[in-house]
Amino acid sequence: MSSETPQSPETDRDSSDALALGLSEPIRFDTKIAVLLRDDLETWQRLNVTAFLVSGLGTAVPEVVGEPYEDTDGTAYLAMFRQPVLIFEGSKETLTAAHTRALGRSLPRSVFTSDLFATGNDRDNRAAVRAVHAAELDLVGLAVYGPRNGVDKVLKGARMHP
Repeated sequence: MSSETPQSPETDRDSSDALALGLSEPIRFDTKIAVLLRDDLETWQRLNVTAFLVSGLGTAVPEVVGEPYEDTDGTAYLAMFRQPVLIFEGSKETLTAAHTRALGRSLPRSVFTSDLFATGNDRDNRAAVRAVHAAELDLVGLAVYGPRNGVDKVLKGARMHP
């Protein structure tokens, strides 16, 4: 890898994984998985929202999930995403704009609204989202998947999570 070529964290990780496995060519993805979190969430909320959001992508877009894992002892582990999940943050306005752009691009997406912190189960979560028009959702998180450039355009104005 040339030091003159800028590499994203995603590309660096792909290169490291390929080298560790003895592969000569790194795996590069033309897609991106990204989570955008509202910047006023508490730490526990950020973790909870991220976990919920990405779980939706794996069920709706099965190609984002890789093969199951197995250690040298033959112990099986669940399959995980085949590529990194990049986490971003932004203001309420940034999140609303990103949601609008994701809808306009018809990208696979999942949402988490502030109302979901008060519910305790899947049925009530879905009812809370169903009760509000898309443009009026009080979004605290959004996950999107799609072509890198499309996801980058959706996330315009967001910054990498610290």
